[in-house]
Amino acid sequence: MKKRRDYIPARTALFIITLAAIIMNGCTGGADRQNAVYTNPVLHADYSDPDVVRDGDDYYMVASSFNCVPALPVLHSNDLVSWELTGYALERLQPEEYYSSVRHGGGIWAPCIRIHNGEFYIFYPDPDHGIFMIKASDPGGPWSDPVAVIKGKGLIDPGPLWDDDGSAYLAYAFAGSRAGVKSVLMVIRMKPDGTGVFGDPVMVFDGHKDNPTIEGPKFYKRNGWYYIFAPAGGVTYGWQLALRAKNVFGPYEARKVMHQGNIAINGPHQGAWVATPAGDDWFFHFQDKGAYGRIVHLQPLKWVDDWPVIGIDEDGDGIGEPVLSYNGPGSKADTAAISRQHNDEFNGSIMPLDWQWHANPSLTWGYPSGASGFYRLNCIARPDSMRNLWDVPNLFLRKLPAEKFTATASVKCTLRSDGEETGMVVMGRDYQYISLIKTDGRLRLRVMRCTDADRGNPESELFSREIDSGELFFRVTVEAGALCRFSYSFDGTEYFNAGEPFIARQGMWIGAKAGFFAMRDGYTNDAGSIDLNWFRILTTE
Repeated sequence: MKKRRDYIPARTALFIITLAAIIMNGCTGGADRQNAVYTNPVLHADYSDPDVVRDGDDYYMVASSFNCVPALPVLHSNDLVSWELTGYALERLQPEEYYSSVRHGGGIWAPCIRIHNGEFYIFYPDPDHGIFMIKASDPGGPWSDPVAVIKGKGLIDPGPLWDDDGSAYLAYAFAGSRAGVKSVLMVIRMKPDGTGVFGDPVMVFDGHKDNPTIEGPKFYKRNGWYYIFAPAGGVTYGWQLALRAKNVFGPYEARKVMHQGNIAINGPHQGAWVATPAGDDWFFHFQDKGAYGRIVHLQPLKWVDDWPVIGIDEDGDGIGEPVLSYNGPGSKADTAAISRQHNDEFNGSIMPLDWQWHANPSLTWGYPSGASGFYRLNCIARPDSMRNLWDVPNLFLRKLPAEKFTATASVKCTLRSDGEETGMVVMGRDYQYISLIKTDGRLRLRVMRCTDADRGNPESELFSREIDSGELFFRVTVEAGALCRFSYSFDGTEYFNAGEPFIARQGMWIGAKAGFFAMRDGYTNDAGSIDLNWFRILTTE
């Protein structure tokens, strides 16, 4: 992996993902940490199954990426509240050929990042192939090639633990959709270098009775106790469980340590415990917010009689509830109400960090133009099996960054043959796009919609008009509830609404995404293209 952090400062606008409202009073220092107030979510973007590790004063987060490429995002923070996407640990998914096609719901599920003997380790599951490990001396990479720790279908959510005596263990769970088994947690002995396991796996917890769909184990040791933090009850309406034992293989006691309670933050689901240098404890988890994906929250954590309590226990029942805002961990941010632009000017020599494909990309799908100042997507032949965009791998997309925002793009569409089409899309199980297509030698602007795309439904046309030029501006405005409206402009000043608004819908384990496509009928020796001059997002919270 290239150290993408090296080129980030050269970009016109660094994509800083900071979606928490932070109020600063006073200066720094232990007592003054109480003056930094943050508001959840700290990341209103689809970084599901977050895991976090601290290295000195730096924090690093990894998250699921599923079928999206590049994979395994790595984020950095100095304060646990403001996060910056710094790169990806995997440039391409393996096996290479398998992921050259769209594998919705496959790819990389919940990873775990740890530091051991001065090296960074990421353990990640591919539910169709097994559990893998990569490592690096620096979280910016380069990361090693993946090593298969355990091969097998349906193995998910690895959580490694290196014990005080040098022995190592790995906790994991099962995906019922692949394994035919779920709601149990396993622990197995692991080689100290993390390259494999040995011995028999041991079922340390069966959640079928009171904690169904338990998964996502994170393995820790504190004060002589072994702890497994794990969510149960399902993504949308579940809770956080903590297990503890004096022996690594149990028997484990179980206690519910956070639930939704009377708070609007549903879930609350899978996450990570992290301690600051000052000794304060915090917990990250995600909330499933439909089209916006699985957004990230930060909760205070305190220990009571060697049990964690996550969030705030207002009713004194020993179970925490998520907080909407709280005195933060000494945030260094200097902003209150958020009104930001996350811009891509496409004037670099490498693909911007914020964008991903739906499968391993071909060299012909798209590339930067360097100093020429645009990113080109070529019109690639529609797949033979294509029913709608759900089947298309060369979708160039990025996460929705906020609940309400406007995304505008300046584009130049060069369509050389009939059947070539380029456009801006909000993609998910339901999707809608505005595009330029060439038919009978003429350019036609149109808006298309598809509902239940994953079921193979066809698209329907909502709007159409002929235009003379392929140089124009596409815009999508997103309101609360993921209500999206497309518009277009010829001069960048006056915009015309096109088609009816629609409500975006999530994809397979991922939130809806916004971006572009370029397609054609059949093959040619000189395909048309769309040049992305710039893409600018204005969020207002």
